[in-house]
Amino acid sequence: MNNDFINICLADDDEDDRLFFTDAFDELKINTKVSTFNDGVELMNYLNNVDSVLPSVLFLDLNMPKKNGVECLLEIKQNEKLSDIAIAIYSTSSSEEHIEETFINGANIYIKKPNDFEDLKKILSEVVTINWQYHTSGLNKDNFLMRM
Repeated sequence: MNNDFINICLADDDEDDRLFFTDAFDELKINTKVSTFNDGVELMNYLNNVDSVLPSVLFLDLNMPKKNGVECLLEIKQNEKLSDIAIAIYSTSSSEEHIEETFINGANIYIKKPNDFEDLKKILSEVVTINWQYHTSGLNKDNFLMRM
């Protein structure tokens, strides 16, 4: 059995957004395993479980109940076991304040949720095929915000 896949996690309280996200990966020709979580508490419980397979890329919505995306981001970056996970902020917000806050707190990329399914597939394909070591070594505000 081939276990050579990219492990992806999405934390998002919007059921439609989770469905579009998983459908997009189903249509992409990239070998992925996608896990979704309804809120930040559920996500952090998973990440802190010793038996969990850590994601290669974590897509994190900002506005979630119980524990929001920024709280999750801070908790992940302060945890030595989790701090190397590539984090893509995945939000409807494109406010400068949110972009700045997540950049400063260690997120790797900021994606404004696209309204179009084909754009979503294109963005997800780009994000999961990024060479994260290279991308984060020269990280600056210009390459932090992913635009379509």
